[in-house]
Amino acid sequence: MGRLTLLELILKQRAGAPKLGVKADLSGKTVVVVGANTGIGLEAAKHFASMNASKVILACRNEEKGKKAVVEVEKATGLKNAELWLLDLSRFSSVVNFADKFEKEGGRLDILVMNAGIATRKYEDMEGWESTLHVNDLSTALCALLLLPRMLQTSSDFSVQTRLVVVSSGAHFMTLIKEDTRSSPSILKKLNDKETNMDGRYGVSKLLNVFFVRAITARLPSTSPLIATVVNPGYCVSELQRHTPPGYKPPSVEHEGKILEQVPWTAEEGARQLVWAALGPPNPADVDKVRGAYVSDNEITEPSDFVISKEGKECEDRIWDETIDILNEATPKVKQIVKQYLSA
Repeated sequence: MGRLTLLELILKQRAGAPKLGVKADLSGKTVVVVGANTGIGLEAAKHFASMNASKVILACRNEEKGKKAVVEVEKATGLKNAELWLLDLSRFSSVVNFADKFEKEGGRLDILVMNAGIATRKYEDMEGWESTLHVNDLSTALCALLLLPRMLQTSSDFSVQTRLVVVSSGAHFMTLIKEDTRSSPSILKKLNDKETNMDGRYGVSKLLNVFFVRAITARLPSTSPLIATVVNPGYCVSELQRHTPPGYKPPSVEHEGKILEQVPWTAEEGARQLVWAALGPPNPADVDKVRGAYVSDNEITEPSDFVISKEGKECEDRIWDETIDILNEATPKVKQIVKQYLSA
């Protein structure tokens, strides 16, 4: 599936979203959904809460919206197992504080869903980084890395597998790291350049998500109780569209004499993919197949040709090293964690 075309993406969307696919009894378990105040994150939180999770933490930037989301989860499930924790991925310090709080107060951590993201065509500086890179890539990686020891400790304490899910997108098929960027001393700093074209920035950030999950999986022991997976929720109705220019229309193609537009799924339909990535596959004997895998339409599929190419692997390794150096400036815990847990 490495050459997934826009037509194929549109046809998949128009065929409709798959059913939920997996369910589980999450009694006693803790789930964190980052970016859960709205859209697919909120709907995923509802699903996890309905499966009797002991605690579902909605990690949100906005306190008011986060409180409303907790109420929505309670109304949808009839349960009181959701709670709000504040987390702003536009600030590294907020991510560090969130992880520190979890270490002190959070207890076990069974499932971490890194769902928060933005999509914009406007360059905005956040702590020296373009906003999409900061939120979708760097802070997402920082949060996952800082919570990794807690997930591994949970696996050890309770003899369970823990799951890290990073939300990517089918948009990663439509982009690559260009040769002039690959030939620069630092790929991430080149992508951060204000002169870089912003049109494909969201797709690039989702490509970086795929690289991150593959890189972290490659550095965990092959039998690690922590399983990392990257997932495509599909094109869904969500607040990602809030930065869409006026008059924007979804991509369309001509097919068999007709103009086909991309049909968005509901947020709940998109959330089903997140749940599958966190709990699937349905057959427990197949669980090792989702290690580092790209999940789409409730199944393991091949990521883009660029991801699996020689050039893609070289980018993956370089970007991993660059990411660790950058994030270590936010907290020296990053390199300590990498040294202790990610040197397989």
